[in-house]
Amino acid sequence: MKLRLALLATLSAGFLMPIPGLAKEPPHDKAKAGTESVTKTDDDKPVANPVEDAQPSKRSIPFRGKTLAYTVTPGTLIIRNDAGEPTATMFYTAYTIDPAKGAPPRPLTFLFNGGPGSASMFLHLASYGPLKLDLSKVEVARPGPYPLRPNPDTLLDKTDLVFLDAVTTGLSRPAGKATGKDFWGVDQDIDAFVRGIQRYLSIYNRWQSPKFLLGESYGTMRAGGLVYALQEHGTEMTGVIVMSTVFTYGPAMDPGTDQIYVSYLPSYAAVAAYHNRLAQKPADLPAFIQQARDFANGPYLVALQKGNDLSDSERETLAQQLSAFTGLSTQYLLENDLRVDPSRFRKELLRSERRTIGRLDARFTAIDVDAGGEKPEYDAADAAFSAAFVASVNDYLFNDLGYKTDLAYRPSSGFMIGDKWDFSHKLPWGGRINVAASTMPDLSRAIRKNPHLRVIDLNGYYDLATPFGGAEYDLKRIMLDKSEKDHITYRYYPSGHMIYINPVAAHQIQADLDEFYDNALK
Repeated sequence: MKLRLALLATLSAGFLMPIPGLAKEPPHDKAKAGTESVTKTDDDKPVANPVEDAQPSKRSIPFRGKTLAYTVTPGTLIIRNDAGEPTATMFYTAYTIDPAKGAPPRPLTFLFNGGPGSASMFLHLASYGPLKLDLSKVEVARPGPYPLRPNPDTLLDKTDLVFLDAVTTGLSRPAGKATGKDFWGVDQDIDAFVRGIQRYLSIYNRWQSPKFLLGESYGTMRAGGLVYALQEHGTEMTGVIVMSTVFTYGPAMDPGTDQIYVSYLPSYAAVAAYHNRLAQKPADLPAFIQQARDFANGPYLVALQKGNDLSDSERETLAQQLSAFTGLSTQYLLENDLRVDPSRFRKELLRSERRTIGRLDARFTAIDVDAGGEKPEYDAADAAFSAAFVASVNDYLFNDLGYKTDLAYRPSSGFMIGDKWDFSHKLPWGGRINVAASTMPDLSRAIRKNPHLRVIDLNGYYDLATPFGGAEYDLKRIMLDKSEKDHITYRYYPSGHMIYINPVAAHQIQADLDEFYDNALK
C-alpha cells in the first residue's frame, strides 16, 4: 500500500503525521471523549490582562514506608518577547520538596506531552507525579469515578517536577497581540518553552538546580530542539528523557520510501506475540523481538529495496518469513505487496475474531460494525481512557486543588490547529528544513557541546503510534562520535504509547530513571 502525501489529522485532535522511519500515524489521538463540547466553547482569544499567579498548597503521600511531604503549585508564567511585551501565559503544575538546610539545590525536571496540540495532563496524572490515575486494567471504557491515588513510582523523591502545558492547551493561552498561530510551529513552540522554562527558573530561583527535560511523543521532538535552544540561551541541561519517541516529523510522505515498514515490523512482532497470533508463543519476548529487528533491518529491507526486481519465489519466501513474525497470512502479505500499513495491521490481526487492536496501545481491543473494513473505526486504547483523563484533570485542578481561573481546561487544541502547524525548522548550522522537521541535529549538537549531557530513550513494545524501531532508526543516526555513543541509553517495556499505565512497566521505569538520575548527577 502506498503512503499518502496529503497532510493528515485525526478526527478530533488534529494531531499530524510523522515522516518515514517513525510513526506513520500521529503520536497522540487522546482526549477525544468529553473534549469537544468543552474546548470549542473556550475560544482562542488572547488573554486581555495576563496574570502571573501561583496557588500553592501543602500535601503528602505515603511512600516506601514513610511520608513524602511536598508543595503542589498550579500557576501561570508570563512569556514575553524580546521587546518585553507579554505574548502568552503558560500554565504549569509544580511539585517541589524543600531541600534540607545546607543541602545542594534539588534536581528539577520539566515534563510535557506533545500532539502537537496536546496538554500535559497525561504525564501529569498517570506517570511520575505524587498522585496517579489507575489505568492498569486493559479493558474497554468504564464509567467514573476515576480516583487519583498515591503513586508508588513517583520520581518526586529524586527530582522536583514541573508539568508544562503548551500555549493554546490546558490553561495556557496567547496574550497581548499574539494569537494561537504565533505558537503553532516547531520553532515557535520551542521558543515558547525556552521562555517559559527560563521564567520559572527566575521566579523560583532555580538557576543552580541540575535541570532535566522529559518529553513524550511529539514532546520528544520538542525536547530534542529544546535542549539545544536552552543551551544556546545559557541554560545547560543535565539530562533528557524521551518516551515514545519521534524526532523526525512532518506532513510529507514519500510513497517510494519503505523505511516505515521496516521500523514497524518489530512492533508488529511484539503485538502478534501478545495476542497469541503466532504458531508458537515466544518464551523470551526480547529475544524474539531482536530476531524481528534483525530480519527487518536485514533481509526485509534488502528485499523491499529490490522493488520490481524481487522474483516470485523471493516474494513467497519473504511472505512466509513475515507471516512468522506478524501472524498475518502469507496471502494477505502478498496482496499488500509485503508492505502492511499500521492501520491495516490493527484491523487484520484479529479479524477472524471480529476484533481490532489499539494504536496507542495494541493490548486494547475493540469491535467494529464492519468486520470486513480496511482499518479500525476508532482507537480502542484512546476510547478506553480519554474520559478518565478529562474528568480527573478538571476534578483535581478545580476541586481538589481549588485552582481559580475563568478559563476551561483544554485537553487538546488540535481541532484549532488542523493543518496550520508550521513544520519548518532552523538547523543548528544554519539553513532550514521546510517540509518535514527533524530535531536530531539539534540533539546531536547539544550532546557534542555539552559532554555531560545524558539521554535515555523509553519505548513500549505495544506502541503502534511511535514504534520503537523508528526511535532506534533516528537515534542511531544522530551523527555522534563513537566515544559519545554511551550518552544515549535505550530501555523497553511491556506496554504501549503511555508506557506508565502498565504497573509492571511503571515500576521498571522508576528503577531505570532512578539509575539515570544518579548517573547523570555524578
